[in-house]
Amino acid sequence: MTADPQGATVSSPRRHLFPLYAAGFTTAFGAHAVAANLGAYSVGHGQSLLLLGAMLALYDGAEVLLKPVFGTLSDRIGARPVLLGGLAAFGLFSAAFVLARDPAWLWLARVGQGAAASAFSPAASTLVSRLNPTNRQGRAFGSYGFYKSIGYTAGPLIGGALVAAGGLELLFTITALLALAVAVWAFLGVPVASPLPRSRQTVADLARRLADRAFLAPAAALAAATAALSVGVGFLPLSGSAAGLGPVATGAAVSLLALCAAVVQPLAGRASDTPTGPGRLTVLGLALTAAGLAAAMLPGIAGLLAAAVGIGAGTGIITPVAFAALATATPPERLGQTMGAAEVGRELGDAGGPLLVGAVAAAAGLTAGYGALALLTAAVGVFLRRPRTRTGGKSPAVAETSPNRTEPG
Repeated sequence: MTADPQGATVSSPRRHLFPLYAAGFTTAFGAHAVAANLGAYSVGHGQSLLLLGAMLALYDGAEVLLKPVFGTLSDRIGARPVLLGGLAAFGLFSAAFVLARDPAWLWLARVGQGAAASAFSPAASTLVSRLNPTNRQGRAFGSYGFYKSIGYTAGPLIGGALVAAGGLELLFTITALLALAVAVWAFLGVPVASPLPRSRQTVADLARRLADRAFLAPAAALAAATAALSVGVGFLPLSGSAAGLGPVATGAAVSLLALCAAVVQPLAGRASDTPTGPGRLTVLGLALTAAGLAAAMLPGIAGLLAAAVGIGAGTGIITPVAFAALATATPPERLGQTMGAAEVGRELGDAGGPLLVGAVAAAAGLTAGYGALALLTAAVGVFLRRPRTRTGGKSPAVAETSPNRTEPG
């Protein structure tokens, strides 16, 4: 294990990064595998659709509230302890439901899983950045995003098979074992990345940094990408059904979307490690995403497949490029805070996209809903094309921070 006593960014052997990729897979698999099977379990135990919706919202709600907290904690005490603690807590909360054998404990398990994921998800992103040099940030986040996409794709499929074989208890058993195994792997394989001395930061300093374009631009791109991805997964099957397609065809379209997102991320990350790559790639990703949403307005299977490819490829480009841009523009001692705040933007996009499309669809039809989100996505792309002030890749708020005022940890 390579220690980092000074807390500086270090180039780490690839084998040290695989536990972090596994952590990304764990949070994605745990979220979608359980969510995809809560409906049948809730109905089987006499719970209403309102209670099901509340239980589904618990996980995301915990993430929205706690990711910034744990991101800041990662900067204060180091990302590795937060990563290990979050993985261990995810495993323990999952195991608690299995041991209790009481449906009421599902509420505690689900909110506990969300809180634990709020800890180890931004911590893993922070370590991915810290353990890679500046010229490999895109590649690192591309690989990390690839394994998360595999988790999102495999979660409902494997989760459904596990529930069919042994009920929700078997699924929670597997998620518990997975999280604990990854925690042990991370303990043995992830190098120490000590917390860096940090310049003093007031609430006004934080607000100014998060309001700066260096943060807002990639965060807005991430929110738009996540909104489109959520809409694609949730609404494309409805479009397919309206066109007379069966569940196999609509399911294949959603799988194609996820596959495109997974395959494109490492390629986009590698391409972004060039001086002009990030800006152009982000705009390209938003353009493809908007085009995919526009294609969803077309009738028949051709529009469905074009939408899946466009949304999948576009979001696959945006995700690693935006995270790499955030990492590059953020001082290393504030990486956890930035990653936690950016993840909140993604969660808001995850919820806001379907809400926007659903609201417009209720008034003017699903085609108009796709069109509204396509226009909004294109507008984000136009915003990103505006010229920006050069500050060496850092935001003005960061560039103006005095290096002489520091506080330990």
